Amino acid sequence: MAASQKLMSIRRDWRERDVRVVLAALMIAVATVATIALFASQLQRTLVTSASSFLAADRQLEAENGRPVPEAWLAEAKNRQLETGQMVEFSTMVFGADSYQLVSIKGVSNEYPLRGQIEYQRGPDEPRQVVSQGPGSGEVWINPRLLRLLDIEVGDALEVGNLELTVSGLLVREPDGGFRLSALAPRVMMHVDDIPETGVLQEGSRVEYIYLFAGEESALESYYQWLEPQLEPSHEWEGVRDGETFSQSLQRAERFLLLGGSLAVMLAAVAVAVASRQYALSQRDTVALLKTLGVRSRGIGKLYLKRLGLWGVAGAVGGLIIALPLYWLLSKLLSDVLDRSVDYQVDPGALVPALLTALVSLFAFAYPPIRRLRHVPAMRVLRSQPGESGREALPDVVIAVLAVFGLVWMYAGEISLVLALLGGLALLLGTLALLGWIMVLSLRKISGGGNAWRLALVGLYRHRRASLSQIAVFAMTLMLAATLILVRTSLLADWQDQLPEDTPNHFLINIAPDAVNEIDEFWQTRGQPLDTLYPMVRGRFTELNGDPVKESVTKDERVGAINRELNLTWMDSLPDDNEIIEGEWFESGDTTGVSVEAELAEKLGLRVGDELTFTIGSDKVTEPVTSIRTVQWDSMKPNFYMAFPPGGGLEDMPATWITSFYLPGGDKSMLNEFSREYPTVSVLEIDHIIQRIQAIVQQVTQAIEAILALILAAALVVMAAVVSATLQDRQREGALLRTLGGRQSLLVRSTMLEFALLGLFAGILGVIAAEAAVWALQFRMFEGQFQWHWSVVLPIPVFSAIVLALFGRWQLRPVLNVSPMLLLRRLE
Repeated sequence: MAASQKLMSIRRDWRERDVRVVLAALMIAVATVATIALFASQLQRTLVTSASSFLAADRQLEAENGRPVPEAWLAEAKNRQLETGQMVEFSTMVFGADSYQLVSIKGVSNEYPLRGQIEYQRGPDEPRQVVSQGPGSGEVWINPRLLRLLDIEVGDALEVGNLELTVSGLLVREPDGGFRLSALAPRVMMHVDDIPETGVLQEGSRVEYIYLFAGEESALESYYQWLEPQLEPSHEWEGVRDGETFSQSLQRAERFLLLGGSLAVMLAAVAVAVASRQYALSQRDTVALLKTLGVRSRGIGKLYLKRLGLWGVAGAVGGLIIALPLYWLLSKLLSDVLDRSVDYQVDPGALVPALLTALVSLFAFAYPPIRRLRHVPAMRVLRSQPGESGREALPDVVIAVLAVFGLVWMYAGEISLVLALLGGLALLLGTLALLGWIMVLSLRKISGGGNAWRLALVGLYRHRRASLSQIAVFAMTLMLAATLILVRTSLLADWQDQLPEDTPNHFLINIAPDAVNEIDEFWQTRGQPLDTLYPMVRGRFTELNGDPVKESVTKDERVGAINRELNLTWMDSLPDDNEIIEGEWFESGDTTGVSVEAELAEKLGLRVGDELTFTIGSDKVTEPVTSIRTVQWDSMKPNFYMAFPPGGGLEDMPATWITSFYLPGGDKSMLNEFSREYPTVSVLEIDHIIQRIQAIVQQVTQAIEAILALILAAALVVMAAVVSATLQDRQREGALLRTLGGRQSLLVRSTMLEFALLGLFAGILGVIAAEAAVWALQFRMFEGQFQWHWSVVLPIPVFSAIVLALFGRWQLRPVLNVSPMLLLRRLE
């Protein structure tokens, strides 16, 4: 027993090179995954916090039934340590000096906004100021255009119903001033406590009560679970992820981070797998001696389980010690990039993937071969016949594959991502099997000689199993790294291209039919052409196949489209950013049918052929669904849930027109000229929405670059670990060649050529598999169009060949610097 304890002592293990390699791989794996997971979690919180200003809160509760919510709901929120605020929105006429104007009133409480800030001016010529509270009681802030429309100045009185308020500032931008076609009139912001005195709101008035909530995510979710059973169809609980425009941008940002973290998990698993399996195979002699000393198989299993557990804990702790300073550095860089303070917060949940990656990989790859060794007779083990191939090793492969993809699935939670990477690796392994067969047929007839190329090719054939294993690991590593590079250069670029510099940043709404051509000419002559003009009719979706829609639709009773008026239009051609996924677009001359947006169709369970009835004023229009189409809501162009053909059911309905266009910041003065000439047309400025989406693109770009640097470093570590796994065999062969009279230059050239060929083959396979994975990711996760990326794909095999050739040269250092006899004695 004393002898066996000495064999398994920590001090003896530490002297073994393979143990140190396992510990290094574990520490690097934990450090890489933990750093990326912590940073991705931090960036996600930063993105959500930044995006929450779009709602002026973390959550909004909208009551569209014209009645406030019960006070008990707000009291419960405060009991749960949530901040609350209130807004009331309605339209009314206001009176200035000698004129009146239809405006959109927003009454806000003292707490508004809970997230974000308000931008306003004390006067037309005063600098803009950023404040965290709205106007006080007795004051109003107005849209700058109202100064001209009402012929008033800052400091004058403005009548809202029965109440006279003082214009104390100009409202430049609201944090939650998103794109709402309902807000057609210029905005006026007042204090919510002043609204009752105006006498404007009466029973039956069209008014929307909006309640703001902010706090910890867990408290918000808990409050919603309490609140949900009490909500009515006219109530809508909304977070930043629920908006049509901004939520898609945020979702894509999170998917980019998810992809980077998942690739880090896979690379870390590969690094630990290579090192731990080599450690397991190196324990053959130790297992044989333990069996010779009388230790039973069960005892051997327990000894190694404890040993692996100890090294796993040590590697995990060491990795965390490395990860925390790296995470702090990345957070500091993020703060500098965003020009804002970023809290250094360690999310314990973000550390779980790192720890599980290390421990699961260690036990999935290191323990199975040791488990099999303990059942092998001692003499067979000492003769190096442990049964490491064939059917006995098949369970090891199954366990390894399940472990790696189980880890990715646990981390990502996206089956599309797991399947895309699995498909890429399946293609890689299939191609590798074909390559192995070709290699055996091509190289078996080559004989050795004094030529470096011959020695390199003979070396590939002689070590064909090891070579194929190395190519597999190298190719897998390059595939994962190349996938993220392609994401950085392709998917992110595709996303940025959706918001080019000339993206429409202004909407013109409420255009009269007889003014369409005049307004189009107005902007054409000033070099700012309008996008497509669309007619717009307001109507309610009231019946589905002859039955009231609220009775027919039970899948989701709070679908907003059945509780409010929709913007309906007619168009003769399908917009470029729309795509038909079911049915067919209108043929020339068609006057019947309606095309429905895909997400709404899914929520309502609509299918091609269903009869939809819309109530427009006192009229009803019934049309069959002829197509279902996708809509790119973040295109910053007019989009519609329902589209009819020209000459169809909407043709005789009263309509106004809408369009969008791009206006540079330096040409804003044109808006004043336009408003003077066309005072009834509402101008909606959305450049602040575009700026926020572009800010997310910038943040994600910085994050992907940081994650890419970490993953490339991990890839180099994996390649070094794989090369070092065959270090002793390569050094022994080099020493024998020198003993037989081989020159150093020949040895260096042949070894570097052999590894360069390995790197070249691995690089070609890796980029092919990466392109396959990116193809799947673009279609399933990022909804993009695939194209080959030659500028990225072609250099990777060359880079791989050079790096592995240098690794091969590094392996030869002892052979060139130590006498062959001394080296052979060390290796025995």
